[in-house]
Amino acid sequence: MNLQGKSFLKLLDFTPEEIQYLIDLAIKLKSEKKQGVPHRLCEGKNVALIFEKTSTRTRCAFEVAAADLGMHPVYLDPQGSQIGKKESIKDTARVLGGMFDGIEYRGYGQEIVEELAAFSGVPVWNGLTNEFHPTQILADFMTIKEIFGGIKGKKLVYMGDARYNMGNSLMVGAAKTGMHFVACAPKKYFPNAALVHDCLKIAKETGATLEFTEDVDKAVKGADVIYTDVWVSMGEPDGVWAERINDLTPYRVTAKVMEKAGGNCKFMHCLPSFHDLKTTVGKEIYDKFGIDCMEVTDEVFESDKSVVFLEAENRMHTIKAVMAATLAGASL
Repeated sequence: MNLQGKSFLKLLDFTPEEIQYLIDLAIKLKSEKKQGVPHRLCEGKNVALIFEKTSTRTRCAFEVAAADLGMHPVYLDPQGSQIGKKESIKDTARVLGGMFDGIEYRGYGQEIVEELAAFSGVPVWNGLTNEFHPTQILADFMTIKEIFGGIKGKKLVYMGDARYNMGNSLMVGAAKTGMHFVACAPKKYFPNAALVHDCLKIAKETGATLEFTEDVDKAVKGADVIYTDVWVSMGEPDGVWAERINDLTPYRVTAKVMEKAGGNCKFMHCLPSFHDLKTTVGKEIYDKFGIDCMEVTDEVFESDKSVVFLEAENRMHTIKAVMAATLAGASL
């Protein structure tokens, strides 16, 4: 398996075998890190990290992974780059491609990261766009493999707003790896119909099952994983909170929901999560709407069913695998 020189923009671009290879490579690199075995596979290389949307986990994961691989990362925050403002995406790509060995982008439209890849001449990695979040899915599926011993055939239920990057990417990843994916939400929150069509075609080849339902009891029965995300994404106006709370409260992950899934079910979340009142946003929502949690209760989030912090750690290991594979052709 050789992915050297290839960009990592969305899971649709990769075969099931390549996705499994990246997960297995991440597991190998994680084991080496835990044992104190150096793996400076990209010694002397430099990478640019463009963040038009800020993030705790994605930034830390890329910076620590780059350092472990022997690289020097340069962080460009929303004020530290002229991308798309004073300098076009195409020009930015060619400038950075001449200085860096790889480029990470976290921000808005998928077309931006695609254009960076088209003109930079170096591997480009998608740290999140409005449409896709592929590095998160690698971490999620690595976590599932660590817990259950495999991915294929496992039932993952995504509850909440499945129209954007997380719902899209989990569905694509499930289709590629032969999982049983369920989007559980009001119909208007189902994933894009064209993407569903593409994923159903992939599912026929891999044995995956894709379902879309408004019925929580039906959705969670026999689930291995129940997954949710915040109800309002970065960049959306505050005015949508009332509508989302009204529409999605029936799809909150509660202890009762977890119980209906069965004793082996795990809870996953890409974070950050509004499960209590210990955040500024959480307090503001409580003051406006009188609710002390949103997409998941604190009881579930803090329970032994929750694997969210293992999942968060695995962001670093899977991102490291992506960079090692695309910059150095790392093998198992």
